[in-house]
Amino acid sequence: MPQQTLTAEQIATYHNDGYLIIKNFLSTPEVDKLYHIATSDDTMQKHAFDLNDQSGKKTKLTLWYTPGNDAYGLLTKSNRMIESANAILEGTAPVCHFHSKLMQKEPKVGGAWEWHQDYGYWYKNEFLLPNQMLSIMVAITDASKQNGCLQVIKGSHKMGRIEHGFAGEQIGASQHYVDLALKTMPLVYVEINAGDALIFHSNLLHRSEANTSDKARWSLIAVYNRRSNEPYNEPSKSSTVPLQAVPDEALLQWQTEGINDGANFLEKEKDEALK
Repeated sequence: MPQQTLTAEQIATYHNDGYLIIKNFLSTPEVDKLYHIATSDDTMQKHAFDLNDQSGKKTKLTLWYTPGNDAYGLLTKSNRMIESANAILEGTAPVCHFHSKLMQKEPKVGGAWEWHQDYGYWYKNEFLLPNQMLSIMVAITDASKQNGCLQVIKGSHKMGRIEHGFAGEQIGASQHYVDLALKTMPLVYVEINAGDALIFHSNLLHRSEANTSDKARWSLIAVYNRRSNEPYNEPSKSSTVPLQAVPDEALLQWQTEGINDGANFLEKEKDEALK
């Protein structure tokens, strides 16, 4: 489903709130294709790993740096994704892909994500310009309070980066500053349907609770960066390689390959790149 360019109102909403929800970003056939691949692709599952939350519950993800010509790579390189990032990000340098994550929160056992800012991780990679980084999360299944949808603190990106430390095997934001933010800023549960998208700032505080329902929550999160925002402590070079856009229709119309090891997957033993 080709998307129109973001409106001035949508861009203003993003800058004011730190996030923007776009309904029906993907069509039902596109979502069905992504879901089938996510649940049946052996390579995707082989490279998945667990991170424990503070209670010991596990949240699973697969992370890769290089988008290929598989369905997920074509979505990442699609006009609708690149143009959305380009319309919002500060600066004028080409848009690049830092990494993508397939988030897999299984029924009953899927763990929580602690409060954090993505830039709380990426600051350690020595990216200097958080306004030149954002994430686009595409829901592959419906996300609700029951299955652990994302929660955000509206406007918290304006606080700048706050200190982070370990929370289980994850990196979490200083709870003191989270509590202060919640005194004056709204807590929003991002309940969205499969095919909807959430675009959010690298400094937006967000978390998700464990999945206590009998329905899985799957989502793709693609991270974009301006070519001008070069990291000084990041082994992968993907974040400074300009993307060559493909038509939105490619996801359904092009003959796609299965994702392969050339996608440059992150393995758990190397997950310092997340921190």
